[in-house]
Amino acid sequence: MKRSRTTAALHRHTAGWSANRRVLAVTAVIAVLVTVAGLAAYFTGRGEQASSPSAPSAPAHPAAPPTGKDGDPTQGRGSVAAPPQVSDPLAYGKAAAAMLWSYDTRTTSRDQQLTGMRAWMTNEAKYSDWTGVQAQVPDPVLWSRMRDNAQHATAKIGDARFPSAFKQALAEDPAALSEAYIYAVTVTGKQSIRWKGGGGGAEDRSVTLAVQCRPSADCTLVSIAPLIAP
Repeated sequence: MKRSRTTAALHRHTAGWSANRRVLAVTAVIAVLVTVAGLAAYFTGRGEQASSPSAPSAPAHPAAPPTGKDGDPTQGRGSVAAPPQVSDPLAYGKAAAAMLWSYDTRTTSRDQQLTGMRAWMTNEAKYSDWTGVQAQVPDPVLWSRMRDNAQHATAKIGDARFPSAFKQALAEDPAALSEAYIYAVTVTGKQSIRWKGGGGGAEDRSVTLAVQCRPSADCTLVSIAPLIAP
């Protein structure tokens, strides 16, 4: 079955990674760990990609989600899952990928989608690449068309691993991690998309994330790499 034009437009939109100079702060930390195989290129490569003209600007720090009835914050983020309270970067990477690959335009506005995603981000502005993360959300016009088509997606996560270059560099210099505690995590899985009229499809997905897991603190999302780190 052919995909709808809206679905095709969504995939074209998410296929590109927006330019973001703030990711250089992340690279400065990760580069210490990745000099062996140049994994930093995965995080600096965004500067060579076309920027997304539809991505709105964002504050340096995440705003608290708006509350709905009885002060329930989940009303403010629609169907976007809340970040898990875990200290394992692999577990957090899996959850973050599932969040990024899932949406429901039937119950969630674009603003709610962004609010929900923002709650996953690190509060440390020095490292946060919110501009790159929010670029994964389609622009308001496309989101509206997706909503008219009742488009929604779910994710099934398969595997999460530390890229080989990251593991090698960390083995050679374990102390290098102790400044920012940022881990590279590559996640694989499958995204299933459905829309009204019974249409839909599924495809394999992979992503490399920068995840921050400081000691005695829950993990947070830092950035999305423009390329997949093996």
